[in-house]
Amino acid sequence: MAEKSMNKIIGEAFLDIAESIETGRFGRKIRIGLTTLGSEKGSSNMIEGALLALNKVSDLEVVLIGEENNSDIETVIVENEEEMYLAMEKLLDDGDIDACVTLHYNFPIGVSTVGKVITPGMGRELFIATTTGTSAIDRSQSLFANALFGIIAAKACGIKNPSVGILNVDNAKNVERALKKLDENGYPINFGESIRSDGGSIMRGNDLLSGSVDVMVTDTLTGNILMKVFSSYTTGGSYESLGYGYGPGIGIDYNRNILIVSRASGVPVIAGALQYAYELSKHNLDNVRAFEIKNAMNAGYQEIFNSLKKTDQQTSVQETIKEVPKEIVTASISGIDIMELEDAVIALKSCGIYAESGMGCTGAVIMVNESNLEKALECLGDKEFIAIEKSPC
Repeated sequence: MAEKSMNKIIGEAFLDIAESIETGRFGRKIRIGLTTLGSEKGSSNMIEGALLALNKVSDLEVVLIGEENNSDIETVIVENEEEMYLAMEKLLDDGDIDACVTLHYNFPIGVSTVGKVITPGMGRELFIATTTGTSAIDRSQSLFANALFGIIAAKACGIKNPSVGILNVDNAKNVERALKKLDENGYPINFGESIRSDGGSIMRGNDLLSGSVDVMVTDTLTGNILMKVFSSYTTGGSYESLGYGYGPGIGIDYNRNILIVSRASGVPVIAGALQYAYELSKHNLDNVRAFEIKNAMNAGYQEIFNSLKKTDQQTSVQETIKEVPKEIVTASISGIDIMELEDAVIALKSCGIYAESGMGCTGAVIMVNESNLEKALECLGDKEFIAIEKSPC
């Protein structure tokens, strides 16, 4: 087996050398995965997007993860979406691919995605921080973290000193003060200026359209809506035709380079998302993330983050529950309010069910083992976290 593996490695090395001599390009290609199951537009839409990206980027290599197809692109064949995500994670963790673009993924709490769009006013690229997932349960903490994650994404795309603005949403001023404190403490932030006459780093709708800054900080739900509007305003919402998708999941301790696209994303957005993944991999997102987080922590990031929480109150119930043994969680439960998510996890543990919280493309989810799904639904229904439909008498 080892000999076969070594022969394969040597063979691939000779092929790489031959291709480099032929094309004049030396160095390893960047391999990006693309899952193909689950699109509202079908697998062919995903594959077409991959072919478009390959035509645009010479040293990009795409690995499809999905059903058998007629393309010449390397494909990892799977039977269903559950197999697809397991295969994706294995390829990432084994280093067989540098990043992956997928249609749906439940990131843990603390991880959220930074999308990238093209603004209609000036045709500028704009990073929207963030667009899926959630950086924290507390709103101010989440916005504060979103700013750091947006800076990381922009720098990992080669922007050395990205300008940052905070969209004028609830808690914006509070977060602006916190970011300025981080800046004063030694983590430099390039605050952008609104195009409106009164200026400042609190951004209006005008700034979204013009792309006044490189990174626009907002809450995830607003960011998600903005992504959909920017991506599909030319098609009446039926087809996302512009931009680069909802972006990579970024978190303090998270190192999988997974990028999200919508199930309604069209060929141009699939191609754009693969290019986005390519740029992040080329500039080594994980190294950029680690470097920026280290510098932010040295400037008091964690202390400022903690100070933003409304209350430091610990849930007394949590302290009285025995630790439930960890299990593999593959079944998801949706329909729970984000503000009650952690309480719902505690409630399940009080019922003896191991659970994890997360955020999917459609909102908050709780993940449990498939064998516990029915029991978990019953527990959450009894404790009034979700509505259980009663059978008619």
